[in-house]
Amino acid sequence: MPIHWRALTTLDLPAVEAIAAEVHPDFPEETAVFAERQRLYPDGTRLLELHGEPAGYILSHPWRMGGVPALNSRLGGLPADADTYYIHDLALLPSARGSGAAALIVEEVIAHATRQGFASASLVAVNNSLPFWARHGFAPDDRTDLTDKLRSYEAAARFMVRPLAPSRPSV
Repeated sequence: MPIHWRALTTLDLPAVEAIAAEVHPDFPEETAVFAERQRLYPDGTRLLELHGEPAGYILSHPWRMGGVPALNSRLGGLPADADTYYIHDLALLPSARGSGAAALIVEEVIAHATRQGFASASLVAVNNSLPFWARHGFAPDDRTDLTDKLRSYEAAARFMVRPLAPSRPSV
C-alpha cells in the first residue's frame, strides 16, 4: 500500500476538515483551529496520502507541560518557554488504519521533538486511543489540575506523556 506523509499546506485544510469530521465527529474543531496550528508550527503538521488521496493528518507543536489546549480553541501563539512537544491530533481514515502509517508518523514526530531538545512529548488520548499511545511509549499522567479540562473532551480523556532521550550530537 503506497503511503506517504508530507508537509501539510493551507490548500490541504478542506481535506483535514473532512477527515476530522469523519474520524472525530464528537470532537469538532473549526477550520481556523487547523489553519492556526499549521501557520504557527508548520514543521509539526503532516498530511497522509494513500494512493495519492488524503487519508489522515497530524497536528503537533511545542507547548507547556500540563497546559492542555482547550478543544476547538486557537492558541494565539506558541510559548517561548515551551517544555514539551504536544501532539494535538492524529486522525486516519478507516482505509489507512492497519497500514503502519500511524506508527510511522508518531516515530517521525518523536524524532523531530527529540532533535528540537524537548524532554517529553504529551497529548490527550480520546476515542479509546489509550492503548495505541501506550504502545508508543506514552503513559497516563494523572494530574488533578487537568481534571476539568480533560472532561471537556470526554469523560475517558487521559493526559499522557512520553519522556524523550536528549538528542546527542554525532561524533
